[in-house]
Amino acid sequence: MQNPKIVSQEEWLSARKALLAKEKDFTRQRDRLSAERRELPWVRVEKDYVFDGVGGPVSLTELFGPCSQLIVYHFMFGPDWEEPCKSCSYISDSFNGTDAHMKARDIAFAAVSRAPVDRLQAFAKRMGWTFRWVSSQGNDFNRDYHVSFTQDELDGGAVNYNYGPTAFPATEAPGISVFAKDETGAVFHTYSSYARGLDLLIGTYNYIDLAPKGRNEDTLPWPMAWIRYHDSYDEA
Repeated sequence: MQNPKIVSQEEWLSARKALLAKEKDFTRQRDRLSAERRELPWVRVEKDYVFDGVGGPVSLTELFGPCSQLIVYHFMFGPDWEEPCKSCSYISDSFNGTDAHMKARDIAFAAVSRAPVDRLQAFAKRMGWTFRWVSSQGNDFNRDYHVSFTQDELDGGAVNYNYGPTAFPATEAPGISVFAKDETGAVFHTYSSYARGLDLLIGTYNYIDLAPKGRNEDTLPWPMAWIRYHDSYDEA
């Protein structure tokens, strides 16, 4: 915000049109990338994972409901954590209301964490969230999709996250996974993304990126250090 260039309306319009050309090129590139993503090969899921839900056990197949596609958000909330990851909560604030629109396009949605389901529901009530959130505490789902790690793995200096060995600061990690179900009921894993690949899910960041200061995170200890639960900013 220091010393912005102040110009006439005509100069601003010229600069804006130049940027618009780049924005349109980016949009076309994104469309091409999205098409390539949809063309990835599929892997059959051999396990029918069973999760703890509000109404009792629910399998991965049952999470689809009447839909043939399922998107799962891997929400960082460990079984021994009192509260979940603030950054995952920031992302999840964008989920409310999307499930009805996704269902209209044949897509079911659920968040999955390893914390007990009663703790998930208590926090969802606090936040006012209505999306489906189930516990994987009793199965291998988080391990199989590389979003939960043992302390021994962390102490070893590298875990398998985002498709390669990397240092990581916690036993839980964020991610998103996509599944499809065919007419026989067979389930397939079609896509997973982690780390900065989750940026597009964060509705608030997309607004912040439009403002003059942008994310304004360069001087923070880490990029999301400013984030609080949405009911806690007055306490900061």
